[in-house]
Amino acid sequence: MTTFLKATTRCLVFLAAVALLSAQAQFFRGGGGFRRSSMIQDPELLREQDEMEKSLDPKFKEDVFTFARLKFSSDRDYRFGGARAWDDDTPEADLNLIYRLYQVTSFKVRPGMNYIDITTKDLANYPFTYVAAAGQMVLTDEEATALRSYLLNGGFLMVDDFWGDDQWHHLYEQMKRVFPDREPAGLTIDHRIFHTVFDFKKLPQIPSAGNFRRTNPSYDPGWPYIEQNHDPHYYAIYDDHQRMMVLICHNNHYGDGWEHETQDQTYFDTYSEPQAYPMLINIIVYAMTH
Repeated sequence: MTTFLKATTRCLVFLAAVALLSAQAQFFRGGGGFRRSSMIQDPELLREQDEMEKSLDPKFKEDVFTFARLKFSSDRDYRFGGARAWDDDTPEADLNLIYRLYQVTSFKVRPGMNYIDITTKDLANYPFTYVAAAGQMVLTDEEATALRSYLLNGGFLMVDDFWGDDQWHHLYEQMKRVFPDREPAGLTIDHRIFHTVFDFKKLPQIPSAGNFRRTNPSYDPGWPYIEQNHDPHYYAIYDDHQRMMVLICHNNHYGDGWEHETQDQTYFDTYSEPQAYPMLINIIVYAMTH
């Protein structure tokens, strides 16, 4: 994959950009309100995307960081939150996220949304991919094969937005179809990914914004937490050279941390600013440098 041969160069650029960050308080802007999908023509939203587009050097327009979201079929079983699908939190989460990366660093970021079919040949052009609503993802045999090839050839997948025992077992079964002979390895707080740029003292956990407003917990209530408690759990799947191919963020909803960043000041101060964005920076830098 020729795109992955450029990863080292992109890493160096990204690390230089991250070095410009001085404090988490400077990492975000306030205001703006919650952007619903029906407001996609919001002038401010369009201005941000146009600003990002104009910042790109035409000679290197394709050699920029891209946040790519994978599309998949869904299990509509009520146990797994049937209302959610691969596009959960879009487009607000994606657009807020890429604009923050652009706004507070000198790193060049592709504007707009990037929704990618797992089996498309274009998947090879996206070293970093993201899956939301992972607890209801259903992979076809073709998708499982394509995802295995992508990951073994240098790709990285961040898995997010699922809770409790049922959704964990469902995701586990789907990943075993991708890698029948590989087990997810649990990560503890001493793993380097939690300290790559921002130094976390405990495992990050971002609850869904709606549940936070209703009951103010650090996790989403209502799911079965019998086999595993409601604390955050992080797992990695490695290749034969111990390169992390997949990061699984169980009992977490990073997408809401990006989507609802300006809707609720307390949610922003508690989760978006100190956890959702800094941990994503850690994940990106770790993935691109290991």
